[in-house]
Amino acid sequence: MQKAVTSRLSRRTALGGAGGLAATLGLPGISHAQRRDPRVLRFIPNTGLTVLDPVWTASLVTGNHAYHVFDTLYGTPSNWKPAPQMAEGHTVDDDWRDWHIRLRENLWFHDGTPVLARDCVASIKRWARRDSFGAAMMPVVDEITAPDDRTIRFRFKRRFPRLLEALSRTSGLPCMMMPERFGTVDAFTAITEMVGSGPYRFLADEFNPGSRAVYAKFDRYVPRADAADRTAGAKIAHFQRVEWHTMPDSSTAVAAMQSGEMDWWESTPADLRPLIQRARNLRLESKDPFGWMGVLRFNLLQPPFNNAKLRRAILTAVNQADFMQAGAAEGPEAWRPCRAYFPCGAPNVTETSGTAAMPMPEDLTAAKKAIAEAGYNGEKIALLVPTDIHHHNAFGQVSADLLRRLGMNLDFQAMDWGTMIQRITNRGPVEKGGWSLFHTAGSMVSMASPALNFFISATGEKGWTGWYEKPEVVALTQEWLDTPPDAPQQPIFDNLQRVLFDDPPFVPLGQYTTFASYGRDIVGGLPGIGSYPWNIRRV
Repeated sequence: MQKAVTSRLSRRTALGGAGGLAATLGLPGISHAQRRDPRVLRFIPNTGLTVLDPVWTASLVTGNHAYHVFDTLYGTPSNWKPAPQMAEGHTVDDDWRDWHIRLRENLWFHDGTPVLARDCVASIKRWARRDSFGAAMMPVVDEITAPDDRTIRFRFKRRFPRLLEALSRTSGLPCMMMPERFGTVDAFTAITEMVGSGPYRFLADEFNPGSRAVYAKFDRYVPRADAADRTAGAKIAHFQRVEWHTMPDSSTAVAAMQSGEMDWWESTPADLRPLIQRARNLRLESKDPFGWMGVLRFNLLQPPFNNAKLRRAILTAVNQADFMQAGAAEGPEAWRPCRAYFPCGAPNVTETSGTAAMPMPEDLTAAKKAIAEAGYNGEKIALLVPTDIHHHNAFGQVSADLLRRLGMNLDFQAMDWGTMIQRITNRGPVEKGGWSLFHTAGSMVSMASPALNFFISATGEKGWTGWYEKPEVVALTQEWLDTPPDAPQQPIFDNLQRVLFDDPPFVPLGQYTTFASYGRDIVGGLPGIGSYPWNIRRV
């Protein structure tokens, strides 16, 4: 099965690529004068940007956009230990209850107003209404205040040693600092005005949703003195403009890279990597050595996957190699199996519970029996598949093939990513525009702890889409939150995985690496889950 799926994807891409490479490119909105301008960085995102608010959605494309415009109090460098970013530093009492965070000087918003502590307080409160880590934090918060213009004070009802990990998260819903007036906007209503304090300004008059986004260097941004390291350190804007151009397909993207019309392609499909590697003017690099985990997300509010027995039956049917070879390519450098709800290779993570729950079968007889015993009665399963993100599209093809072979009533719904992230907010039944399954992915950094991992957030309808509810997971997450970073944590992780494999919120599909393409004259790209614009320069 896996070879058939892979060959279909390869054949489609190769045929498209041949046509794209033979064509003379003239991409809309890109003039020859702009192509010659060394001050402009031209970037190809995985998918079109449609939602601008990084609090409203956990979509990676929105997060990439947000890191151009906004900044965070703390960043996460390659050692995974939170480092001051907008913050100058902090103090905390011996009981982990009273925190004071001091803002560094010369922080300015793009509208010319200074960044004040009260802006940060409002931003944190709005973010916490949506983020899983923030939601776990707020019940033990006594107050968050701004004693003066540069001081943010957290007072907790009981000790809370994990505050910096919450404020430095890099994906899902990073805690971006915004003007105070944005903090009064309902967290479940997306803001569209973009005023941040990051290294680039968003040019609203040049924005074409789903197609084009443009950013200009913010001259009043003062970088830190530290070396750039993932989301921490000096964020130096070397370009006057950064332009995002969404491509209609991968073959057009690779042709644009080869011709020099584009400088940077966020993620290159496996079938097209050899073309990049053979091109003298291009370079292929691993985007993030920590990698990603493929995710098949259940809708736990609606039949049939509100049935834990059926979800466990699906776990027994999935072979991660089928998904990884279709979406990530062959070879040990591209992917690895991981039967866990946290990243394999991270501290405290084992596959003990997952090995039994996910036998990775070649034969589906046992899985079909488990599905029947779970009481599945032919209910329609709406599988949402974003065709404009190559990994997720490939995963969707494999899932569709698997569900059909399991005898399930599949409704395969192809769409673009922007449409899908709107659809997955629908809590209704399939017959009223709801959904059953969709594919996404989580970075290893964003899934490395119980509170960061919003895929296992178990607060039901208050939590992330899919609306998983499990009091045991909430209690174990709180136990981790109460544990100082240097204390033993293995038993908490083991107990969490036992509960999660018994009542699964999603199917882990394995870990994989993505690869970005650059022009040979573009250097300084930082590893990380996002496509960070700082440090990149032309030589």
